[in-house]
Amino acid sequence: MDLEPLDPAYVAEQLSQPPFVSISGVVNVRDLGSYPTHHPGMVTRPGLVYRSGEISHITPEGMQQLKELGITTIYDLRSETEMLKYDTPIPTLDGIDVVHIPVFKTEDYSPEAMAKRFELYASGKTEAFMVLYSQILDNAGPAFAVVLRHVRDRPDAPCLFHCTAGKDRTGILAAILLKLAGVDDETIARDYALTRVGREPAREMIMKRLSKVPYFATNTEAALNMFSSRAETMLAFLKMLEERYGGVEEYVRKVVGLTDEDIAIIRKNFLVPAPQPQSQPHPESSPAAPNGSHVPS
Repeated sequence: MDLEPLDPAYVAEQLSQPPFVSISGVVNVRDLGSYPTHHPGMVTRPGLVYRSGEISHITPEGMQQLKELGITTIYDLRSETEMLKYDTPIPTLDGIDVVHIPVFKTEDYSPEAMAKRFELYASGKTEAFMVLYSQILDNAGPAFAVVLRHVRDRPDAPCLFHCTAGKDRTGILAAILLKLAGVDDETIARDYALTRVGREPAREMIMKRLSKVPYFATNTEAALNMFSSRAETMLAFLKMLEERYGGVEEYVRKVVGLTDEDIAIIRKNFLVPAPQPQSQPHPESSPAAPNGSHVPS
């Protein structure tokens, strides 16, 4: 079952290499840069846009790591009710602006709405996630606009955006950015699926948190479905984005409220030339052993 605990050694290995980034006290941190695009010779710009789970438990070491990454602004997509419910307030970070841009307003987190949302999540079905993700798309225009305008206006000021888990609201915003840049659907889906690994260090905390919700208290399988981050879910989302909203650019124009010029600038700012492969040394530049291996000097 793909929701069973992952091997700790495997998780540690994956988290130690790109696109994962280490920020102490924060899980599921990834750089959205270095992904290939359909623009010849261009990749998404590394070190500009990061995604993560909530930052409420960031440590002093993590704060220093943020500064080393050059991150000047953090965008928090969570609702006020969410922060109170989980006791995860916005931290004060010296020298870093944390901007609160909730996707859902407080009224969307009424007990009735939460129960319905949990019921959808608990099924673990792709169709259920599409209902949730369409709700995010319909509500997120103003919040997503803030982050996209950052990329448009401040291409030399790295930023990070997050929700609670760094999976759904964060995953959709990441997909929109990557899609605008020309990253293919399969690559976007693989990025989304990495959350399965990125969230693993927080598994115990998340399960403990969910156990306090009556719906999950006696339904472990339903709670585990909250961990679901399957590539096919993102592929289905991208298909829905095309069919229901007319594609990413149409969505950004109609719902987010940006112009064609804005989109062109965002794309320009988020693309850089792909690094050239290092040239191999000329065979005559170093002696070789009879079997072809280089002789240590």
